Amino acid sequence: MDEMDVIIPFSADVPCDSNGQRMWWAFLASSMVTFFGGLFIILLWRTLKYLWTVCCHCNAKKKTRQLIHNINSDGIKRADKDDAAASEVGWMTSVKDWAGVMISAQTLTGRVLVVLVFALSIGALVIYFIDSSDPIESCQNFYQDFTLQIDMAFNVFFLLYFGLRFIAANDKLWFWLEVNSVVDFFTVPPVFVSVYLNRSWLGLRFLRALRLIQFSEILQFLNILKTSNSIKLVNLCSIFISTWLTAAGFIHLVENSGDPWENFQNSQALSYWECVYLLMVTMSTVGYGDVYAKTTLGRLFMVFFILGGLAMFASYVPEIIELIGNRKKYGGSYSAVNGRKHIVVCGHITLESVSNFLKDFLHKDRDDVNVEIVFLHNISPNLELEALFKRHFTQVEFYQGSVLNPHDLARVKIESADACLILANKYCADPDAEDASNIMRVISIKNYHPKIRIITQMLQYHNKAHLLNIPSWNWKEGDDAICLAELKLGFIAQSCLAQGLSTMLANLFSMRSFIKIEEDTWQKYYLEGVANEMYTEYLSSAFVGLSFPVICELCYVKLKLLLIAIEHKSDQRESSTLINPGNHMKMQEGTLGFFIASDAKEVKRALFYCKACHDDITDPKRIKKCGCKKFEEDQQSALSPKKKQRNGGMRNSPNSSPKIMRHDPLLIPGNEQIESMDENVKKYDSTGMFHWCPSKDIEKVILTRSEAAMTVLSGHVVVCIFGDVKSAVIGLRNFVMPLRASNFHYHELKHIVFVGSLEYLKREWETLHNFPKVSILPGTPLSRADLRAVNINLCDMCVILSANQNNIDDASLQDKECILASLNIKSMLFDDSIGVLQANSQGFTPPGMDRSSPENSPVHGLVRQTSVTTGANIPIITELAKPGKKLPVISFSQDKSSGTSIQMITELVNDSNVQFLDQDDDDDPDTELYLTQPFACGTAFAVSVLDSLMSATYFNDNILTLIRTLVTGGATPELEGLLAEENALRGGYSTPQTLANRDRCRVAQLALYDGPFADLGDGGCYGDLFCKALKTYNMLCFGIYRLRDAHLNTQSQCTKRYVITNPPYAFELVPSDLIFCLMQFDHNAGQSRTSLSHSSHSSHSSSKKSSSVHSIPTTNRTNRTKSRDSRDKQNASRMNRVGQEKTWFTDEPESTHLRTIQIKPVNTLAVSQVSQCKSTSSLIPPIREVEDEC
Repeated sequence: MDEMDVIIPFSADVPCDSNGQRMWWAFLASSMVTFFGGLFIILLWRTLKYLWTVCCHCNAKKKTRQLIHNINSDGIKRADKDDAAASEVGWMTSVKDWAGVMISAQTLTGRVLVVLVFALSIGALVIYFIDSSDPIESCQNFYQDFTLQIDMAFNVFFLLYFGLRFIAANDKLWFWLEVNSVVDFFTVPPVFVSVYLNRSWLGLRFLRALRLIQFSEILQFLNILKTSNSIKLVNLCSIFISTWLTAAGFIHLVENSGDPWENFQNSQALSYWECVYLLMVTMSTVGYGDVYAKTTLGRLFMVFFILGGLAMFASYVPEIIELIGNRKKYGGSYSAVNGRKHIVVCGHITLESVSNFLKDFLHKDRDDVNVEIVFLHNISPNLELEALFKRHFTQVEFYQGSVLNPHDLARVKIESADACLILANKYCADPDAEDASNIMRVISIKNYHPKIRIITQMLQYHNKAHLLNIPSWNWKEGDDAICLAELKLGFIAQSCLAQGLSTMLANLFSMRSFIKIEEDTWQKYYLEGVANEMYTEYLSSAFVGLSFPVICELCYVKLKLLLIAIEHKSDQRESSTLINPGNHMKMQEGTLGFFIASDAKEVKRALFYCKACHDDITDPKRIKKCGCKKFEEDQQSALSPKKKQRNGGMRNSPNSSPKIMRHDPLLIPGNEQIESMDENVKKYDSTGMFHWCPSKDIEKVILTRSEAAMTVLSGHVVVCIFGDVKSAVIGLRNFVMPLRASNFHYHELKHIVFVGSLEYLKREWETLHNFPKVSILPGTPLSRADLRAVNINLCDMCVILSANQNNIDDASLQDKECILASLNIKSMLFDDSIGVLQANSQGFTPPGMDRSSPENSPVHGLVRQTSVTTGANIPIITELAKPGKKLPVISFSQDKSSGTSIQMITELVNDSNVQFLDQDDDDDPDTELYLTQPFACGTAFAVSVLDSLMSATYFNDNILTLIRTLVTGGATPELEGLLAEENALRGGYSTPQTLANRDRCRVAQLALYDGPFADLGDGGCYGDLFCKALKTYNMLCFGIYRLRDAHLNTQSQCTKRYVITNPPYAFELVPSDLIFCLMQFDHNAGQSRTSLSHSSHSSHSSSKKSSSVHSIPTTNRTNRTKSRDSRDKQNASRMNRVGQEKTWFTDEPESTHLRTIQIKPVNTLAVSQVSQCKSTSSLIPPIREVEDEC
């Protein structure tokens, strides 16, 4: 001992070894004895248990035989006793189960215990870091060393936790060899030795760093780590750091102690953090050499550590960097802003869909949009989409995730969102699969938060029924499904009744900025109409008690607003959308109006209008909120629980029902005829909204080419459909239903002829077999022979559809079939159409029509009931007259007509393909769709225009109700539920209740070259026409369909027309104009001859009486060729002359005969001026003359 140096610091205050003798072996021995002693006991117990099992094997077999004997002898009673005894749980098992629950974090107490153990382990490691600055072994007084006391308390807790783990372990041997158990063996016993020997040894306390490996488990217990990448990243980092710190602790121990066989003389003083530095440069293969191991134990350890550490560094570090680099850039959480709402947009998120959505949602014409848009998608955006988000960074945020994951829904705060919008991929190859994906998104969102409002796009109409299966789906609370196929085909169907209507309606619910053009071109007038949109606002109390026509006229003339519909509250507090209801409807307090205006600020005039303050104001911009209005709001604030919607609208109340409002049956003219109808005849569906017939086999409506040629169709609708047996069905029922609405009389229905693949049409026929006047010509729309067989030159409208568009990857080729068919038809030439019409008048009846019915009689009504067009169709007028009556000769003829004059509408998928439809236009290929000539003329329609309905529906869900009412012909949620159950319309008996549903408005086109408005057609004002039509016939005008070159005042062969939406009052009319109007249902059109002059006169007088309530200032009317008085006199003389020469048109075939037609040549200018004109004189009750008279 004399040769040994004193290396242990000591003092007289601490009784220790005065010679400085090291006792590291005592600390190490305590750990080794504990480990190997426990291991020996476990192995001994297992050996004895095995021997006992072998010795008792024979006894076990004997007991089994005895048990079987007891069951047979004592019966079930003895067996039950044994089972009961076996089922008793011993106390050891109960303790074991309790200990397992405590350490498995299955309960709150267990989770607290697990987290506490980990935290104390880190605390013990921190104490080691503090003590590492002291000598490896030194004398310490337990009562004076604060860190030793804390370390002792920690280790007592670790000992108790070790006991719990031991009790809960199923396999004690493997538990004894676990890493955490080894850590406890080499850290807990030395602490008790330190207290006993009054000295401390740093020893193997660095092994507490191995507890860091469990860091990811702890974070998972705390619900902090939820994704696989985050768990993997924390695992890699914790393993790397714990191995690094543990190895550094071993080097620190051996280098500061020295080699035992060298009598600890070769030690060197290294701090713990220097050892950490040494291990890092060693693992990274840098090895600066400034710090290195001197002891033999240290160098030997470094040899093995370089092998493992280098492998770990080379594998772990790149993977950690990769995980950090691949961390989702958009993986955060949304932070809600107080006072600002947000919506979540998900589904098909692409540059095109997002840009179209943002363009409409954030349009400047809306009120201040204080809504933040949160996009959620599982794919990170590309550079272009990312740039788009950055341009709108103040109102747009993007997060990467899936709505099918509740964690991602929580990230975007779906529970506090104002709504969730789901976009669909309109160009997908499998529409049903896309709809299924969106339905799953709805289910996931509703499952997470049932009260969230959802607006989703659906591609197929039949898939809407699946949404009704979701318990929390409630359209009364604002949930809406925008079915693109339903609306697309509905828009196209309405264009068959009034060409150009699809363009007008599409522009109304789309936000377009006003583009001013100084030149006098057709684009100038078209773009002025495009700037109009549809808004809702509550009507002022000044309108209460007035009839709808009076309010509508006042709004148009004085407020410069076009009121087209109202939301009416019934006595049962059910709200219904009422379109142009007529003068029997008196306005109630708090009525919501639907307006057409250029921006939301203008619509506020309807709310602020006060008769006392604004009656003498001529400038509508001066109509602001007055003191009277503020006083009324203060009085009514407590009585008005209605929730204002975002732009002045109101969401339907829970009891509301977006029904198509009907007039009171007691107020219906001719109601006595309705009640006298045979209630045993099923002519309409069970709701009374559509014409219906018993189901027919498809073979009965199939036409061969020769049969079609012999049938000689006229005034019909030709549908050219491309599809095959593999194509997805597009839902042709949505096209046929608006054309079979019950507010048309049976003889007014246009016959529909489908030209296309029979295999495809068989798949669609299940939904079409209950509609009358439908025929099928198997063939191809590209065959001119098939087109001539169906007399495409005599049709009222040709519709070109395709079910194959989404099966082609190249976007420019998606519309190739529709474009080829359109160009093929336009290049066709037709001769001798007059003989064709004469043959048709002699009684050929298409399949599917009952020849015995008087309504289908060859001499019933006109050959072409609704319209006469020129150009492709040779206009011939056939009058019905009494025998012996001398009739005027009215006829037009052309030597040859071209397919370019056939009224046609083509469906497109790719907007840019619209440039190929018209070869003579000068549209730029990059021009937006709504600015192109085919779209402005109503000859092209693309499904992309329906994207604007998403934002329009969010801001006001009443807009979607109104659009669906106008487009579908009367589809209601009740009808959708019926179709979801049976997938077909059900016939119903003609009762007064169902027949009353026919009394609803429909869209028509009014010609000005003849009829009661002819005097206004030659240079008159549109405002005068608006007021006259509204007062006299309850007919609401809302636009013009004008010849493209009408403004040139020169002769032109062009028969193209374009749409003008809501022209101003002083807008000058021309005789060739067609007026879009909402006209009332005519009960007498299908009844016997009745004079309607009396009812018309009373209606007119009542309108005049009520209109005198408000004084309407006279507007300056320029460019008038005749004064108002002279026009009235001329109109009166015209009416008298007509009454002397003609009789009222009737539906009595027995008293009419077909008169001879004389053909006289006319000049080309006369033909072009009346090209495609549609006379609706026969639709106006007071002047029911012969239909289709030019």
